[in-house]
Amino acid sequence: MIEIKRSKIKLWARLGARATFGQAILEMAKQRDDFYVVSADLCQSSGLVRFRDEFPERFINTGIAEQNMIGVAAGLAKDGTNIFATSFSPFVTMRACEQVRMDMGYMQLNIKTVGLGSGLAMAHLGNSHYGLEDASVMRAIPGMTVIEPADGVGIIKTVEALCDYDKPVYLRLTGGSDLPIVYEDDIDFVIGKAIRVRDGKDICIIATGTMVYYAKKAAELLFEQENIEAAVLDMHTIKPIDTESIDEYLDSRMLVTVEESTVIGGLGSAVAEYLAAKKTKPPQLIIGIEDLFPHAGSYEYLLKQCGLDEQSIFKRISDCLK
Repeated sequence: MIEIKRSKIKLWARLGARATFGQAILEMAKQRDDFYVVSADLCQSSGLVRFRDEFPERFINTGIAEQNMIGVAAGLAKDGTNIFATSFSPFVTMRACEQVRMDMGYMQLNIKTVGLGSGLAMAHLGNSHYGLEDASVMRAIPGMTVIEPADGVGIIKTVEALCDYDKPVYLRLTGGSDLPIVYEDDIDFVIGKAIRVRDGKDICIIATGTMVYYAKKAAELLFEQENIEAAVLDMHTIKPIDTESIDEYLDSRMLVTVEESTVIGGLGSAVAEYLAAKKTKPPQLIIGIEDLFPHAGSYEYLLKQCGLDEQSIFKRISDCLK
């Protein structure tokens, strides 16, 4: 287990999602020798430099060839060995989609594919590097688990859990270099079980990834300015989704989903699919990236452009309730 303390939480926030992932891999490698890491020439971008230097026999660089990377990972995983395979999210989920579908989905090999810089995190690099559709694509593959941690603590706890999880997983890492802190202490992290971040009786905001922080801030604004009590759920596991937690809020005025990905096929769709069979249910507001390619810019600019900053989320919810 990796020690969770305030100084480390602040460090992980400064490092950002990718470097925190690398820290988690390094710490787990010191504690156990039953996993390998494969990367598509993104050792530094994956935060894996120290892991590579300290455990070179457990690190493989396949070069900029994501399809081959998944094939190599599949070969290593044939005996049940746990493999982490890293590349930028659009490349590992779409360039290598056929290999992921067959080797991970169909063959159910023990591969944890890590989508780096997903959502809008790659900022000025533009739409070639944005992870807009990755959650939707990976969620559609049979037998695939899809996880999107909220912050540094969430990433650490996810990597710990994945070391003992024998199913194929897509780990989606969102957020810029300064990762907002959602959890200021240790958490009880269970794959497939949402975490209640905030209580509220009027509406429920279901968020994933970095959007958990912005959903929490929007909930605070709703209470301060509209006297609306909004619960916030960290739905870190998009598939399989935690339906029991959703059921707890079926009597609320509205369910809101917030995600840093396209509104087509991701978290919002997963919740809507579950609610479709319910005879009585509250209305649902799906907040995410609309059916477009956003204009490149800073991460903060992109969040505002796509309506994913706290003020925009607050306004969408407030307007919808009126």
